[in-house]
Amino acid sequence: MPKTKKPKTEVKKPTKTKKPSSSTAARRAGKKPVEEPGKYFEAVGRRKTSTARIRISVKGDKVFSVNQKPLNAYFPVPELQVIALSAFEKMGCLDKFMIFVRVQGGGIHSQAEAIRHAAARALVKFDPEFKKPLRRIGYLTRDPRMRERKKFGLKRARRAPQWAKR
Repeated sequence: MPKTKKPKTEVKKPTKTKKPSSSTAARRAGKKPVEEPGKYFEAVGRRKTSTARIRISVKGDKVFSVNQKPLNAYFPVPELQVIALSAFEKMGCLDKFMIFVRVQGGGIHSQAEAIRHAAARALVKFDPEFKKPLRRIGYLTRDPRMRERKKFGLKRARRAPQWAKR
């Protein structure tokens, strides 16, 4: 006697609907997001081989530390301090945040520019209205220029060995 196949019944899984977060809903309504106590904004900035991870918080002491050191101890040159702080100064909110930065790779000038890039990104997360002026200044653009690799038969990327006639 041949066996009959039972018809398969498909069970549909219920789909989850994602509710927009309060900050997304506030942005759509044209309002600024409300800062929750203990909330921080995190961003990553890069320049050449340097990577900076920044965490800004409205709550707490107004401090700027880079790799657990004060800014002026990590960047002793005033020009580098100005580069690292420039995104906050342009938006006029330098004394508003507690800022912690973890930076690695590259040289100190490239690290300062990576901090500036990360700071601009974090400020945009804090207030989306900052995006247009920071974009116009050029702080949100990741500088793609990297060092060219060394080629075989050459001293550096393009530097040929010294030629001698005899």
